[in-house]
Amino acid sequence: MSLAREAGLAKAIMVQGAGSNVGKSLFVAGLARACVRRGLSVAPFKPQNMSNNAAVTVDGGEIGRAQALQAMACGIAPLTDMNPVLLKPESETGAQIILQGQRFGTMKARDYGKLKATLLPAVLESFHRLARGRDLVLVEGAGSPAEVNLRAGDIANMGFATAAGVPVILVGDIDRGGVIAQLVGTHVVLPEEDRALIRAFAINKFRGDPALFSEGMAIIAARTGWDGLGIVPWFADAWRLPAEDVMDIAGKPGGRLKIAVPRLNRIANFDDLDPLSAEPDVSVQIIEAGRPLPGDADLVLMPGSKSTIADLAHFRAQGWDIDLRAHVRRGGRVLGICGGYQMLGRWIDDPEGIEGAPGRVPGLGLLDVQTVMSPLKRLALSDAVYVPSGDAVQGYEIHIGRTDGPDCARAFLSLDGRAEGAASPDGRVRGCYLHGMFAADGFRAAFLRELGMDLPQSAYAAGVEDVLDRLAAHLEAHLDIDRILALAAPV
Repeated sequence: MSLAREAGLAKAIMVQGAGSNVGKSLFVAGLARACVRRGLSVAPFKPQNMSNNAAVTVDGGEIGRAQALQAMACGIAPLTDMNPVLLKPESETGAQIILQGQRFGTMKARDYGKLKATLLPAVLESFHRLARGRDLVLVEGAGSPAEVNLRAGDIANMGFATAAGVPVILVGDIDRGGVIAQLVGTHVVLPEEDRALIRAFAINKFRGDPALFSEGMAIIAARTGWDGLGIVPWFADAWRLPAEDVMDIAGKPGGRLKIAVPRLNRIANFDDLDPLSAEPDVSVQIIEAGRPLPGDADLVLMPGSKSTIADLAHFRAQGWDIDLRAHVRRGGRVLGICGGYQMLGRWIDDPEGIEGAPGRVPGLGLLDVQTVMSPLKRLALSDAVYVPSGDAVQGYEIHIGRTDGPDCARAFLSLDGRAEGAASPDGRVRGCYLHGMFAADGFRAAFLRELGMDLPQSAYAAGVEDVLDRLAAHLEAHLDIDRILALAAPV
Protein backbone atom coordinates (compact mmCIF):
# COMPACT_ATOMS: atom_id res chain seq x y z
CA MET A 1 0.00 0.00 0.00
CA SER A 2 1.28 3.49 -0.88
CA LEU A 3 1.92 6.10 1.79
CA ALA A 4 -0.86 8.27 0.32
CA ARG A 5 -3.44 5.51 0.72
CA GLU A 6 -2.11 4.58 4.15
CA ALA A 7 -2.53 8.16 5.34
CA GLY A 8 -5.84 8.58 3.51
CA LEU A 9 -4.43 11.54 1.54
CA ALA A 10 -5.50 11.38 -2.08
CA LYS A 11 -4.15 13.91 -4.55
CA ALA A 12 -5.86 15.35 -7.59
CA ILE A 13 -5.05 17.27 -10.75
CA MET A 14 -7.49 18.58 -13.35
CA VAL A 15 -7.08 18.55 -17.14
CA GLN A 16 -8.94 21.37 -18.87
CA GLY A 17 -8.95 22.27 -22.54
CA ALA A 18 -8.24 25.51 -24.33
CA GLY A 19 -11.18 24.55 -26.53
CA SER A 20 -13.60 21.72 -27.17
CA ASN A 21 -12.32 18.43 -28.59
CA VAL A 22 -8.68 19.06 -27.72
CA GLY A 23 -8.38 15.40 -26.69
CA LYS A 24 -8.96 15.73 -22.93
CA SER A 25 -10.71 12.38 -22.55
CA LEU A 26 -7.95 10.32 -24.15
CA PHE A 27 -5.30 12.48 -22.48
CA VAL A 28 -6.79 11.54 -19.09
CA ALA A 29 -7.18 7.88 -20.09
CA GLY A 30 -3.54 7.62 -21.17
CA LEU A 31 -2.30 9.51 -18.13
CA ALA A 32 -4.38 7.23 -15.89
CA ARG A 33 -2.87 4.09 -17.41
CA ALA A 34 0.64 5.57 -17.14
CA CYS A 35 0.10 6.28 -13.44
CA VAL A 36 -1.35 2.81 -12.81
CA ARG A 37 1.77 1.34 -14.41
CA ARG A 38 3.74 3.23 -11.76
CA GLY A 39 1.83 1.40 -9.05
CA LEU A 40 -0.64 4.16 -8.14
CA SER A 41 -4.32 3.67 -7.35
CA VAL A 42 -6.07 6.05 -9.76
CA ALA A 43 -9.68 7.04 -10.49
CA PRO A 44 -11.15 9.33 -13.19
CA PHE A 45 -13.63 12.10 -12.41
CA LYS A 46 -15.61 14.45 -14.61
CA PRO A 47 -17.92 16.84 -12.70
CA GLN A 48 -20.23 17.45 -15.64
CA ASN A 49 -20.44 15.73 -19.00
CA MET A 50 -22.80 16.18 -21.92
CA SER A 51 -23.33 13.03 -23.95
CA ASN A 52 -25.99 10.58 -25.02
CA ASN A 53 -23.33 7.87 -25.12
CA ALA A 54 -23.71 6.55 -21.60
CA ALA A 55 -22.37 3.57 -19.66
CA VAL A 56 -24.21 1.63 -16.97
CA THR A 57 -22.22 1.31 -13.75
CA VAL A 58 -21.81 -1.55 -11.30
CA ASP A 59 -23.66 0.50 -8.67
CA GLY A 60 -26.76 0.80 -10.83
CA GLY A 61 -26.49 4.23 -12.44
CA GLU A 62 -25.21 5.80 -15.65
CA ILE A 63 -22.21 7.95 -16.53
CA GLY A 64 -20.58 9.27 -19.69
CA ARG A 65 -18.97 6.58 -21.85
CA ALA A 66 -15.61 8.39 -21.74
CA GLN A 67 -15.43 7.96 -17.97
CA ALA A 68 -16.10 4.23 -18.38
CA LEU A 69 -13.09 4.02 -20.72
CA GLN A 70 -10.99 6.00 -18.24
CA ALA A 71 -12.06 3.60 -15.48
CA MET A 72 -10.89 0.74 -17.69
CA ALA A 73 -7.56 2.56 -18.06
CA CYS A 74 -7.39 2.67 -14.24
CA GLY A 75 -8.18 -1.03 -13.98
CA ILE A 76 -11.35 -0.44 -11.96
CA ALA A 77 -15.11 -0.81 -12.53
CA PRO A 78 -17.07 2.33 -13.54
CA LEU A 79 -18.96 4.03 -10.70
CA THR A 80 -21.61 6.76 -10.70
CA ASP A 81 -19.32 9.02 -8.63
CA MET A 82 -16.95 9.26 -11.61
CA ASN A 83 -19.43 11.54 -13.44
CA PRO A 84 -22.00 12.96 -11.01
CA VAL A 85 -23.73 15.25 -13.53
CA LEU A 86 -24.52 13.89 -16.99
CA LEU A 87 -26.55 15.99 -19.43
CA LYS A 88 -28.29 13.98 -22.15
CA PRO A 89 -29.62 16.25 -24.95
CA GLU A 90 -33.24 15.55 -25.92
CA SER A 91 -33.79 18.57 -28.17
CA GLU A 92 -31.91 21.59 -29.50
CA THR A 93 -32.56 23.49 -26.26
CA GLY A 94 -33.24 20.90 -23.56
CA ALA A 95 -31.61 17.92 -21.89
CA GLN A 96 -32.28 15.20 -19.37
CA ILE A 97 -30.21 15.64 -16.22
CA ILE A 98 -28.64 12.58 -14.59
CA LEU A 99 -27.47 13.30 -11.04
CA GLN A 100 -25.22 10.75 -9.34
CA GLY A 101 -26.33 8.13 -11.80
CA GLN A 102 -30.11 8.65 -11.67
CA ARG A 103 -32.60 10.75 -13.61
CA PHE A 104 -33.05 14.12 -11.89
CA GLY A 105 -35.27 15.86 -14.42
CA THR A 106 -35.50 17.45 -17.86
CA MET A 107 -35.10 21.15 -18.47
CA LYS A 108 -34.15 23.85 -20.93
CA ALA A 109 -30.58 25.10 -21.09
CA ARG A 110 -31.57 28.48 -19.63
CA ASP A 111 -33.19 26.84 -16.62
CA TYR A 112 -30.24 24.51 -16.10
CA GLY A 113 -27.94 27.52 -16.06
CA LYS A 114 -29.80 28.74 -12.98
CA LEU A 115 -29.83 25.29 -11.36
CA LYS A 116 -26.28 24.05 -11.87
CA ALA A 117 -24.70 25.89 -8.93
CA THR A 118 -27.07 24.06 -6.59
CA LEU A 119 -25.62 20.75 -7.82
CA LEU A 120 -22.11 21.60 -6.61
CA PRO A 121 -22.55 19.96 -3.16
CA ALA A 122 -23.50 16.66 -4.82
CA VAL A 123 -20.54 16.98 -7.21
CA LEU A 124 -18.13 17.56 -4.34
CA GLU A 125 -19.68 14.71 -2.37
CA SER A 126 -19.03 12.32 -5.28
CA PHE A 127 -15.49 13.65 -5.75
CA HIS A 128 -14.47 13.20 -2.14
CA ARG A 129 -16.12 9.79 -1.88
CA LEU A 130 -14.27 8.65 -5.00
CA ALA A 131 -10.96 9.95 -3.65
CA ARG A 132 -11.10 7.92 -0.44
CA GLY A 133 -8.41 5.28 -0.32
CA ARG A 134 -6.86 6.28 -3.65
CA ASP A 135 -3.55 7.87 -4.52
CA LEU A 136 -4.70 10.07 -7.37
CA VAL A 137 -7.89 11.42 -8.94
CA LEU A 138 -7.57 12.68 -12.51
CA VAL A 139 -10.27 15.25 -13.17
CA GLU A 140 -11.45 16.15 -16.67
CA GLY A 141 -13.04 19.49 -17.46
CA ALA A 142 -15.72 20.15 -20.09
CA GLY A 143 -15.44 22.47 -23.04
CA SER A 144 -13.12 25.30 -22.08
CA PRO A 145 -12.66 27.66 -19.10
CA ALA A 146 -12.22 30.43 -21.67
CA GLU A 147 -16.03 30.51 -21.95
CA VAL A 148 -16.08 33.05 -19.13
CA ASN A 149 -19.70 33.90 -19.92
CA LEU A 150 -20.52 30.54 -18.28
CA ARG A 151 -18.34 31.11 -15.21
CA ALA A 152 -21.15 32.08 -12.83
CA GLY A 153 -22.32 28.91 -11.11
CA ASP A 154 -19.81 26.80 -13.04
CA ILE A 155 -19.34 23.22 -11.87
CA ALA A 156 -17.50 21.84 -14.92
CA ASN A 157 -14.22 23.77 -15.02
CA MET A 158 -12.88 26.55 -12.80
CA GLY A 159 -15.91 26.56 -10.52
CA PHE A 160 -15.16 22.98 -9.57
CA ALA A 161 -11.39 23.50 -9.41
CA THR A 162 -11.86 26.44 -7.04
CA ALA A 163 -14.35 24.65 -4.79
CA ALA A 164 -12.28 21.47 -4.59
CA GLY A 165 -8.85 23.14 -4.46
CA VAL A 166 -7.57 21.22 -7.48
CA PRO A 167 -4.75 22.62 -9.66
CA VAL A 168 -5.21 22.65 -13.42
CA ILE A 169 -3.25 21.63 -16.52
CA LEU A 170 -4.43 23.38 -19.69
CA VAL A 171 -4.24 21.40 -22.96
CA GLY A 172 -4.24 22.97 -26.42
CA ASP A 173 -4.95 21.28 -29.77
CA ILE A 174 -2.33 22.27 -32.33
CA ASP A 175 -4.00 20.25 -35.11
CA ARG A 176 -6.76 22.86 -35.31
CA GLY A 177 -4.28 25.71 -35.72
CA GLY A 178 -3.90 28.81 -33.59
CA VAL A 179 -2.76 26.95 -30.48
CA ILE A 180 -0.74 29.92 -29.19
CA ALA A 181 -3.88 32.06 -29.34
CA GLN A 182 -5.88 29.27 -27.64
CA LEU A 183 -3.58 29.16 -24.63
CA VAL A 184 -2.50 32.79 -24.36
CA GLY A 185 -6.06 33.93 -25.07
CA THR A 186 -7.35 31.75 -22.23
CA HIS A 187 -4.79 33.37 -19.93
CA VAL A 188 -5.96 36.83 -20.98
CA VAL A 189 -9.72 36.31 -20.51
CA LEU A 190 -9.61 34.39 -17.22
CA PRO A 191 -10.01 36.34 -13.98
CA GLU A 192 -6.85 36.39 -11.86
CA GLU A 193 -8.07 33.87 -9.28
CA ASP A 194 -8.86 31.30 -12.01
CA ARG A 195 -5.65 32.01 -13.89
CA ALA A 196 -3.68 31.22 -10.74
CA LEU A 197 -5.13 27.71 -10.62
CA ILE A 198 -3.47 26.80 -13.94
CA ARG A 199 0.01 25.53 -13.15
CA ALA A 200 1.14 24.16 -16.52
CA PHE A 201 0.16 23.53 -20.13
CA ALA A 202 0.65 20.86 -22.79
CA ILE A 203 0.25 20.71 -26.55
CA ASN A 204 -1.73 17.83 -28.05
CA LYS A 205 -2.14 16.28 -31.54
CA PHE A 206 1.12 17.52 -33.07
CA ARG A 207 1.95 16.22 -36.56
CA GLY A 208 5.58 16.23 -37.65
CA ASP A 209 8.74 17.04 -35.70
CA PRO A 210 7.84 18.43 -32.23
CA ALA A 211 11.16 20.29 -32.14
CA LEU A 212 9.71 22.67 -34.71
CA PHE A 213 7.37 24.07 -32.04
CA SER A 214 10.00 24.69 -29.37
CA GLU A 215 9.85 28.44 -30.00
CA GLY A 216 6.05 28.32 -29.72
CA MET A 217 6.35 26.61 -26.33
CA ALA A 218 8.71 29.36 -25.16
CA ILE A 219 6.32 32.08 -26.34
CA ILE A 220 3.37 30.53 -24.48
CA ALA A 221 5.42 30.11 -21.30
CA ALA A 222 6.67 33.71 -21.49
CA ARG A 223 3.18 35.15 -22.06
CA THR A 224 1.46 33.09 -19.38
CA GLY A 225 4.07 32.17 -16.79
CA TRP A 226 2.91 28.52 -16.98
CA ASP A 227 5.30 25.56 -17.23
CA GLY A 228 5.33 23.61 -20.47
CA LEU A 229 4.86 19.89 -19.84
CA GLY A 230 5.54 18.72 -23.37
CA ILE A 231 4.30 18.34 -26.93
CA VAL A 232 2.26 15.18 -27.54
CA PRO A 233 2.39 13.95 -31.15
CA TRP A 234 -0.70 12.67 -32.92
CA PHE A 235 -1.62 9.22 -31.60
CA ALA A 236 -2.50 7.26 -34.73
CA ASP A 237 -4.28 4.42 -32.92
CA ALA A 238 -6.80 6.65 -31.11
CA TRP A 239 -9.52 5.42 -33.48
CA ARG A 240 -9.16 1.93 -32.00
CA LEU A 241 -10.49 3.14 -28.63
CA PRO A 242 -14.24 3.44 -27.93
CA ALA A 243 -15.51 6.67 -29.46
CA GLU A 244 -17.23 9.38 -27.41
CA ASP A 245 -18.72 11.03 -30.51
CA VAL A 246 -20.39 9.03 -33.27
CA MET A 247 -18.38 10.84 -35.92
CA ASP A 248 -15.21 9.49 -34.32
CA ILE A 249 -16.28 5.98 -35.38
CA ALA A 250 -13.61 5.09 -37.92
CA GLY A 251 -15.41 3.53 -40.86
CA LYS A 252 -12.86 1.82 -43.08
CA PRO A 253 -13.85 1.96 -46.75
CA GLY A 254 -13.43 -1.20 -48.79
CA GLY A 255 -14.31 -3.71 -46.10
CA ARG A 256 -15.78 -6.93 -47.48
CA LEU A 257 -18.83 -6.53 -45.26
CA LYS A 258 -20.67 -3.21 -45.18
CA ILE A 259 -22.73 -2.08 -42.20
CA ALA A 260 -24.77 1.10 -42.69
CA VAL A 261 -25.78 3.13 -39.62
CA PRO A 262 -28.24 6.02 -40.09
CA ARG A 263 -27.10 9.04 -38.09
CA LEU A 264 -30.08 9.87 -35.91
CA ASN A 265 -30.33 13.36 -34.41
CA ARG A 266 -30.29 11.96 -30.85
CA ILE A 267 -28.23 8.85 -31.47
CA ALA A 268 -27.37 7.24 -28.13
CA ASN A 269 -25.22 4.43 -26.77
CA PHE A 270 -23.50 3.74 -30.05
CA ASP A 271 -20.63 1.84 -28.40
CA ASP A 272 -22.22 -1.14 -30.16
CA LEU A 273 -20.35 0.08 -33.24
CA ASP A 274 -16.82 0.16 -31.82
CA PRO A 275 -16.09 -3.61 -31.90
CA LEU A 276 -17.53 -3.87 -35.41
CA SER A 277 -15.44 -0.94 -36.62
CA ALA A 278 -12.33 -2.61 -35.18
CA GLU A 279 -12.79 -5.68 -37.40
CA PRO A 280 -10.35 -5.41 -40.34
CA ASP A 281 -12.79 -6.61 -43.01
CA VAL A 282 -15.86 -4.74 -41.77
CA SER A 283 -16.76 -1.27 -43.02
CA VAL A 284 -19.04 0.70 -40.68
CA GLN A 285 -20.54 3.65 -42.54
CA ILE A 286 -22.31 6.44 -40.67
CA ILE A 287 -25.00 7.72 -43.04
CA GLU A 288 -25.61 11.44 -42.63
CA ALA A 289 -28.96 13.15 -43.12
CA GLY A 290 -29.69 13.83 -46.77
CA ARG A 291 -27.83 10.75 -48.01
CA PRO A 292 -29.63 7.53 -48.95
CA LEU A 293 -29.00 4.28 -47.18
CA PRO A 294 -26.54 2.44 -49.46
CA GLY A 295 -28.09 -0.23 -51.66
CA ASP A 296 -25.14 -2.59 -51.22
CA ALA A 297 -25.16 -2.71 -47.41
CA ASP A 298 -25.10 -6.18 -45.89
CA LEU A 299 -26.66 -4.91 -42.66
CA VAL A 300 -28.52 -1.79 -41.65
CA LEU A 301 -27.96 -1.28 -37.93
CA MET A 302 -30.61 0.90 -36.33
CA PRO A 303 -28.88 2.46 -33.31
CA GLY A 304 -30.19 3.65 -29.96
CA SER A 305 -31.86 7.03 -29.58
CA LYS A 306 -32.44 9.42 -26.71
CA SER A 307 -35.71 10.56 -28.35
CA THR A 308 -37.16 7.62 -30.25
CA ILE A 309 -40.32 9.25 -31.59
CA ALA A 310 -38.56 12.43 -32.77
CA ASP A 311 -35.78 10.40 -34.36
CA LEU A 312 -38.32 8.17 -36.11
CA ALA A 313 -39.79 11.31 -37.70
CA HIS A 314 -36.26 12.39 -38.67
CA PHE A 315 -35.65 8.93 -40.17
CA ARG A 316 -38.74 9.23 -42.33
CA ALA A 317 -37.89 12.80 -43.34
CA GLN A 318 -34.68 11.53 -44.97
CA GLY A 319 -36.58 8.91 -46.97
CA TRP A 320 -34.70 6.22 -45.08
CA ASP A 321 -37.94 4.31 -44.42
CA ILE A 322 -38.26 3.76 -48.18
CA ASP A 323 -34.57 2.80 -48.44
CA LEU A 324 -34.92 0.36 -45.55
CA ARG A 325 -37.90 -1.41 -47.09
CA ALA A 326 -36.00 -1.73 -50.37
CA HIS A 327 -33.03 -3.13 -48.46
CA VAL A 328 -35.28 -5.79 -46.87
CA ARG A 329 -36.90 -6.66 -50.24
CA ARG A 330 -33.41 -7.29 -51.65
CA GLY A 331 -32.77 -9.78 -48.85
CA GLY A 332 -30.72 -7.43 -46.67
CA ARG A 333 -30.59 -7.79 -42.91
CA VAL A 334 -31.61 -5.28 -40.23
CA LEU A 335 -30.72 -5.12 -36.54
CA GLY A 336 -32.35 -2.59 -34.23
CA ILE A 337 -30.93 -1.93 -30.78
CA CYS A 338 -32.94 -0.18 -28.06
CA GLY A 339 -34.53 2.88 -29.69
CA GLY A 340 -33.80 1.37 -33.10
CA TYR A 341 -35.66 -1.77 -32.01
CA GLN A 342 -38.66 0.31 -30.95
CA MET A 343 -38.73 2.05 -34.35
CA LEU A 344 -38.89 -1.27 -36.23
CA GLY A 345 -42.23 -2.22 -34.65
CA ARG A 346 -45.79 -1.46 -35.72
CA TRP A 347 -46.58 1.18 -33.10
CA ILE A 348 -44.99 3.31 -30.40
CA ASP A 349 -47.47 4.35 -27.72
CA ASP A 350 -46.60 7.27 -25.42
CA PRO A 351 -49.73 7.67 -23.29
CA GLU A 352 -48.05 9.88 -20.67
CA GLY A 353 -46.30 12.19 -23.15
CA ILE A 354 -42.80 11.25 -22.02
CA GLU A 355 -41.29 12.16 -25.38
CA GLY A 356 -43.72 14.91 -26.36
CA ALA A 357 -47.46 15.11 -26.82
CA PRO A 358 -49.30 11.99 -25.59
CA GLY A 359 -50.34 9.68 -28.39
CA ARG A 360 -49.47 6.81 -30.69
CA VAL A 361 -47.22 6.92 -33.76
CA PRO A 362 -46.79 4.22 -36.41
CA GLY A 363 -43.44 2.47 -36.49
CA LEU A 364 -41.63 1.14 -39.54
CA GLY A 365 -43.65 -2.08 -39.43
CA LEU A 366 -40.76 -4.45 -40.07
CA LEU A 367 -41.31 -6.31 -36.80
CA ASP A 368 -44.68 -7.43 -35.48
CA VAL A 369 -44.19 -5.80 -32.07
CA GLN A 370 -45.38 -2.63 -30.34
CA THR A 371 -43.82 -0.46 -27.66
CA VAL A 372 -45.45 1.36 -24.78
CA MET A 373 -43.38 4.15 -23.23
CA SER A 374 -43.32 4.47 -19.45
CA PRO A 375 -41.45 6.81 -17.10
CA LEU A 376 -39.51 4.02 -15.41
CA LYS A 377 -36.02 3.70 -16.89
CA ARG A 378 -34.38 0.28 -16.86
CA LEU A 379 -30.66 0.43 -16.01
CA ALA A 380 -28.98 -2.94 -15.72
CA LEU A 381 -25.78 -4.81 -16.45
CA SER A 382 -26.91 -8.10 -17.94
CA ASP A 383 -25.55 -11.52 -18.84
CA ALA A 384 -27.09 -13.22 -21.84
CA VAL A 385 -26.72 -16.15 -24.20
CA TYR A 386 -27.03 -15.82 -27.97
CA VAL A 387 -29.53 -18.59 -28.64
CA PRO A 388 -28.47 -19.55 -32.21
CA SER A 389 -24.84 -20.24 -31.22
CA GLY A 390 -24.87 -20.59 -27.44
CA ASP A 391 -22.24 -17.86 -27.05
CA ALA A 392 -22.16 -15.91 -23.81
CA VAL A 393 -22.82 -12.17 -24.06
CA GLN A 394 -22.37 -9.41 -21.50
CA GLY A 395 -24.07 -6.10 -22.04
CA TYR A 396 -26.30 -3.46 -20.52
CA GLU A 397 -29.84 -2.16 -20.74
CA ILE A 398 -30.66 1.55 -20.58
CA HIS A 399 -34.13 2.36 -21.83
CA ILE A 400 -37.69 3.36 -21.13
CA GLY A 401 -40.59 1.47 -22.64
CA ARG A 402 -41.67 -2.14 -22.96
CA THR A 403 -41.90 -4.01 -26.25
CA ASP A 404 -44.18 -7.01 -26.87
CA GLY A 405 -45.76 -8.81 -29.81
CA PRO A 406 -45.84 -12.02 -31.87
CA ASP A 407 -42.26 -11.63 -33.16
CA CYS A 408 -40.99 -11.73 -29.55
CA ALA A 409 -41.72 -15.48 -29.74
CA ARG A 410 -38.55 -15.65 -31.86
CA ALA A 411 -36.32 -13.99 -29.25
CA PHE A 412 -32.66 -14.60 -30.07
CA LEU A 413 -31.24 -13.81 -26.61
CA SER A 414 -31.72 -15.47 -23.26
CA LEU A 415 -31.06 -12.54 -20.93
CA ASP A 416 -30.65 -13.27 -17.23
CA GLY A 417 -32.90 -16.29 -17.77
CA ARG A 418 -35.66 -14.54 -19.75
CA ALA A 419 -36.28 -14.26 -23.48
CA GLU A 420 -35.18 -10.96 -25.00
CA GLY A 421 -35.58 -9.53 -28.48
CA ALA A 422 -37.68 -10.25 -31.53
CA ALA A 423 -37.16 -11.50 -35.07
CA SER A 424 -39.22 -11.52 -38.25
CA PRO A 425 -40.39 -14.93 -39.53
CA ASP A 426 -37.45 -15.16 -41.97
CA GLY A 427 -35.00 -13.94 -39.29
CA ARG A 428 -33.65 -11.12 -41.44
CA VAL A 429 -35.04 -8.32 -39.24
CA ARG A 430 -34.20 -8.46 -35.54
CA GLY A 431 -34.24 -6.17 -32.57
CA CYS A 432 -33.41 -6.18 -28.86
CA TYR A 433 -32.70 -3.90 -25.91
CA LEU A 434 -29.23 -5.21 -25.04
CA HIS A 435 -26.34 -2.83 -25.74
CA GLY A 436 -22.71 -3.93 -25.77
CA MET A 437 -23.29 -7.33 -27.40
CA PHE A 438 -20.61 -6.94 -30.02
CA ALA A 439 -17.84 -6.62 -27.45
CA ALA A 440 -18.36 -10.37 -26.83
CA ASP A 441 -15.89 -12.02 -29.21
CA GLY A 442 -17.81 -15.28 -29.70
CA PHE A 443 -21.13 -13.57 -30.37
CA ARG A 444 -19.53 -11.08 -32.76
CA ALA A 445 -17.90 -13.88 -34.77
CA ALA A 446 -21.16 -15.87 -34.87
CA PHE A 447 -23.17 -12.83 -35.95
CA LEU A 448 -20.73 -11.94 -38.73
CA ARG A 449 -20.80 -15.56 -39.98
CA GLU A 450 -24.56 -15.20 -40.39
CA LEU A 451 -23.85 -12.22 -42.62
CA GLY A 452 -21.56 -14.34 -44.76
CA MET A 453 -18.20 -13.40 -43.26
CA ASP A 454 -16.22 -16.16 -41.58
CA LEU A 455 -13.44 -14.36 -39.73
CA PRO A 456 -10.89 -15.58 -37.20
CA GLN A 457 -12.22 -14.74 -33.75
CA SER A 458 -10.55 -11.55 -32.54
CA ALA A 459 -10.18 -10.33 -28.96
CA TYR A 460 -11.77 -6.88 -28.79
CA ALA A 461 -11.29 -6.10 -25.08
CA ALA A 462 -7.67 -7.26 -25.18
CA GLY A 463 -7.14 -4.98 -28.18
CA VAL A 464 -8.49 -1.97 -26.26
CA GLU A 465 -6.22 -2.80 -23.31
CA ASP A 466 -3.25 -2.98 -25.67
CA VAL A 467 -4.06 0.43 -27.18
CA LEU A 468 -4.39 1.94 -23.69
CA ASP A 469 -0.93 0.61 -22.85
CA ARG A 470 0.46 2.11 -26.05
CA LEU A 471 -1.30 5.43 -25.34
CA ALA A 472 0.29 5.48 -21.88
CA ALA A 473 3.73 4.79 -23.37
CA HIS A 474 3.11 7.54 -25.93
CA LEU A 475 2.39 10.09 -23.18
CA GLU A 476 5.31 8.88 -21.06
CA ALA A 477 7.63 9.49 -24.01
CA HIS A 478 6.46 13.06 -24.62
CA LEU A 479 5.12 14.44 -21.32
CA ASP A 480 6.80 15.26 -18.02
CA ILE A 481 4.63 12.92 -15.95
CA ASP A 482 6.82 13.32 -12.85
CA ARG A 483 6.07 17.05 -13.00
CA ILE A 484 2.32 16.36 -13.37
CA LEU A 485 2.37 14.16 -10.27
CA ALA A 486 4.31 16.81 -8.39
CA LEU A 487 1.66 19.42 -9.30
CA ALA A 488 -1.20 17.28 -7.95
CA ALA A 489 -2.56 18.64 -4.67
CA PRO A 490 -4.00 16.83 -1.63
CA VAL A 491 -7.80 16.88 -1.46
